[in-house]
Amino acid sequence: MTGRERPGRGPGTRGFTPPALLPVDVRIVTLLPSATEVVYALGLEPVATSHECDWPPEAAEKPAVNRSRVDADASTGEIDAQVLEAEDSGGVYEIDLDALERADPDLVVSQGICDVCAVDSVLVRDAVEELGLGCEVLTTDPHSVEDVFEDVRRIGRATGREDRAVEVVSGLRERVERVHERTVDLPSDERPRVAVLDWTDPVMTAGHWVPELVEWAGGEYGLAERGAASRPREWAEIREYDPEALVVAPCGFDLEQTFSNLGDLAAREGWAGLSAVREGRAYAMDGHHYLNRPGPRLVDSLEHLAGLLHPDRFEAPPDDVARSLARARAR
Repeated sequence: MTGRERPGRGPGTRGFTPPALLPVDVRIVTLLPSATEVVYALGLEPVATSHECDWPPEAAEKPAVNRSRVDADASTGEIDAQVLEAEDSGGVYEIDLDALERADPDLVVSQGICDVCAVDSVLVRDAVEELGLGCEVLTTDPHSVEDVFEDVRRIGRATGREDRAVEVVSGLRERVERVHERTVDLPSDERPRVAVLDWTDPVMTAGHWVPELVEWAGGEYGLAERGAASRPREWAEIREYDPEALVVAPCGFDLEQTFSNLGDLAAREGWAGLSAVREGRAYAMDGHHYLNRPGPRLVDSLEHLAGLLHPDRFEAPPDDVARSLARARAR
């Protein structure tokens, strides 16, 4: 999965509403959007965040303690090239040491799943050591929905909000179960063969928690095992798989940026012949806020997927979350 720097914005969401903030007795810095959402869900408020933390909306107003070396407004191919170049010259991100020191954290939440998605824990620990900060660094590394739930509990324990974390996870599990109850009886011939792309040049198929989300939403996902990493694919593999439902959700891209880069797919040989395209079941989804962000709104992502795959059983996602690719140029 590939991280992208995005300005703050606040899309609609049907499931996640932060509770009233509790008195802050621990100074928290969150260095990835999903951790920021978890902290707010626990009724806490970080003192500083990453450059791309933007939900809930007030998170975008927090001081950022890192910077990206990648131009987020470039095309997908250009971004991929910039990422490769940055990785060869010290990494995609750099930490603003002055901002981190001013934040004076008791706890820094970082990640280990992808050094392109957000600042990795090694860089964070080096910065903490260089500044001589006496804080804890909590590293998240989720590869499944259950891992995400455990991260909620871990952050809850680290911040003294363990009871609230249990409540949050319980509520999320109930919503997952409500979706699953309405798809578990679907026969195999009513479960579309699904592809989820989290990058388009090169084409990458989504892994980690996406296979289980698709299965719970009533689809079949033959492109990755549960928990497997996202990875590049040859276009010929996608054509051979021939998805009956296709969701294009580039990591870090909202719908506008996704649509502006659809030529990456629509110009490829055989695009118009894919079953999902022929049958009008190809969609763009906001990958910046959904699917690629392993926090509480992964459950929103599940509900949105269910609405796309089975509109007869579930509410369709809002237009600012997902839209049909029917207008994409086909060749």
